[in-house]
Amino acid sequence: MSLLTHLLACLFGMGSWVSINGLWVELPLIVPQIPEGWYLPSYLSVLIQMANIGPLFVTLMHRFRPGALNETAVIYVIVGLGTVASFLLGFFWKETVVVAGVPRSVALLVLTFFLAAVDCTSSVTFLPFMMRLKPQYLTTYYIGEGVSGLLPALVALIQGVGVVHCINGTQSLNSSNSSVTFDLQAQYQPANFSVEVFFFFLSAMMLVCLVAFLLLNYHPAVAREHPTGRYTNGVKEQSQKNRKWAEEKPMMDPYRPANQKVRSSFGTGAYSWMQVFYIFSILAWVNALTNVVLPSVQSYSCMPYGNNAYHLSATMAAVSNPLACFIAMFLPIRSLLLMGALTVIGSGVGAYIMGMAVLSPCPLLVNDTSGGVIIVLAWIIFVLTLSYVKVIIGVILRDEGHSALVWCGAVVQLGSLLGAVTMFPLVSLYSYFSSGDPCNTRCP
Repeated sequence: MSLLTHLLACLFGMGSWVSINGLWVELPLIVPQIPEGWYLPSYLSVLIQMANIGPLFVTLMHRFRPGALNETAVIYVIVGLGTVASFLLGFFWKETVVVAGVPRSVALLVLTFFLAAVDCTSSVTFLPFMMRLKPQYLTTYYIGEGVSGLLPALVALIQGVGVVHCINGTQSLNSSNSSVTFDLQAQYQPANFSVEVFFFFLSAMMLVCLVAFLLLNYHPAVAREHPTGRYTNGVKEQSQKNRKWAEEKPMMDPYRPANQKVRSSFGTGAYSWMQVFYIFSILAWVNALTNVVLPSVQSYSCMPYGNNAYHLSATMAAVSNPLACFIAMFLPIRSLLLMGALTVIGSGVGAYIMGMAVLSPCPLLVNDTSGGVIIVLAWIIFVLTLSYVKVIIGVILRDEGHSALVWCGAVVQLGSLLGAVTMFPLVSLYSYFSSGDPCNTRCP
């Protein structure tokens, strides 16, 4: 296998969600400087779900006009759009416009919508594009997708986002100041570099993704890694007959019997319709948990144990994603039973995390060091197991053909949408969760 192709596949995957992931980790520095304040995360959740119009359009085109949509051109457009939108955010994220007598961050919200459209559409275009390379490179792509969350988190740590120092403060209990109490107050430290520099970094990452995609299409070393000659310079040139062959011909797979009975009309027919429904149900469930449900309550589950526990859990969770993809590269186990078992384990750990978030600001073992250790380990296990499940499902569907990967991306977005519809009212409208104070946690 070509090391260059592995590197390019990883850099290509890195551009899939780097912009939105970067925007989320930068919120603690953005929120104090805009009129929306901490309502901004709620607006972002709505914008991201509205941006699903992109993957919906691509999926419908693949369903009703197969072969009519130029996949390569779409990827060029969305990656270019992501690069420009990230760059413009560096200049206009603080600009406000008076709407109905109230100042609003119109530029920030509009550009964020474009970034969300780019990242959501990548789910139904990047994965199918990887059909043009050998199956081994799909796992490398997933590593890059994991890095798209890890890299902005590491840069934000270097920037000093959300770093809190607990300092002594005084508080008067009555107007005569005869009674004074001493208390710890959270003081957020200034960032090491500005929000503008961070957005320019995100734009540079999208530009790297664009260059990697260009080389995946035109570099001679990559062309030798195509499983067949069906693609030339990244453009489909096969006839309608060959296109149908590309969709239906079984891949040479050492993990699957050579003369397997056709069990359904889905892909190669290796799986029955019940198994296909099982696979896609797990895919939607796992992505709902990992992309929306648990991340929306991460601060509630970790902050009562201290600021260090929160940052450590966020960082280690980001590391666990590409680590799971790396493990899947060497252990591509495609057992549906193992997939279900790992999903149950990950969901069980996720239930513990959700329980701690519900109990915030007084979760279990809140005044014990072991409580912080357990919550960090829980986040690592949760992300590690379910990220492995996502990669294995991607590998399975890759063998089922191009359309299977398009539906894979669509189900990923559907799961995320269902998770957002569930969590948005609980977190933003009804304020069901209570945040803990990193410096003062008083529980009986």
